[in-house]
Amino acid sequence: MSDHGQGSSHWFDDEAGPVVRPYAMTRGRTTSAAQHRLDLIAVVVAEPHADDAEDDPSLSPEHVDIVALCRETPQTVAELGAGLDLPVGVVRVLVGDLVDAELVHVNRPVPPAELPDESILRDVINGLRAL
Repeated sequence: MSDHGQGSSHWFDDEAGPVVRPYAMTRGRTTSAAQHRLDLIAVVVAEPHADDAEDDPSLSPEHVDIVALCRETPQTVAELGAGLDLPVGVVRVLVGDLVDAELVHVNRPVPPAELPDESILRDVINGLRAL
């Protein structure tokens, strides 16, 4: 007889492992102050003084994991989500917290509107070839 729904077994799935709702990791928040600027290819970089993140009692284990991953190598928001097996929305909120705490900073890609026009690049290439 299965004991699903009895005791704590309904919080554990043999195939998936322990179930923790994303809103529990973000303390019920769905946004952060910096979230609107965090797209999937934004690169998260740990600050040099972020070594003491493990000692900060206000940080969750997920916050500390993000700092540790970014300390090794800068990571995109998408890579953090995949590496930590977390939804991107959760990663955005957690990274926003870390930006506010000045433990990480985010390098954003250049918006397409600010990139040089393709015709200008072709003219430059043609000019270089002519030399």
